Amino acid sequence: MITNFIFMNGHGIFVWSAFGLVLISGFILYLKTRKTLKKYEKEFLLELETLPEAKKKHVLENSKIANKILVENSKTN
Repeated sequence: MITNFIFMNGHGIFVWSAFGLVLISGFILYLKTRKTLKKYEKEFLLELETLPEAKKKHVLENSKIANKILVENSKTN
């Protein structure tokens, strides 16, 4: 029964190779997206540091994303 599922009447090689290709492609896309996100977070933090205190306070009060980035960055440092 399990061999029938794996071989799928001779089509298993195509099905499993397609499944593997999609899985690998999805993982590569995840890694590239994560790398880009980390890059943009670093750029945001550098830009935030150059702002005057009043503007920095305003940004942090009005942006949930900015607060999440700062919390995440403080955990890694």
